[in-house]
Amino acid sequence: MDDDTAVPAAERMGPGTLAVSCVFALIVGGIAGIITTFTHAQLPPWGLVAGLAIAAALVLGFRLVFDSRLVGAAAAIGFVAASAVLALPGAGAPILTLDAASGWIWAVGPALLAVATLVPRWPGVVARRS
Repeated sequence: MDDDTAVPAAERMGPGTLAVSCVFALIVGGIAGIITTFTHAQLPPWGLVAGLAIAAALVLGFRLVFDSRLVGAAAAIGFVAASAVLALPGAGAPILTLDAASGWIWAVGPALLAVATLVPRWPGVVARRS
């Protein structure tokens, strides 16, 4: 094993690459959050299930590909922020209504899934650092 795997990903990438990766993850997370917020209620309950699976896969994918919780967190922030902004009342009715159970699940679900995919330490990461 080389010594490069013992260094955290944020230090391996460098500050510029990490910043660009985080901005990219934030934008992709925001786009996915907007699209799935519009479509989660179209085919109940499968639209909601698919949207939550997309949210978890997006955050988990960014975390695993970039080997950094920071990049995964940026994707999660973009996703959750997009959903939250669409839940705010605007000129008309909000896109995300909290009247039904699906609205509440969608309002809380992506944030909980993001935390669930960001918090645990992965076995591969522990094995590489030891």
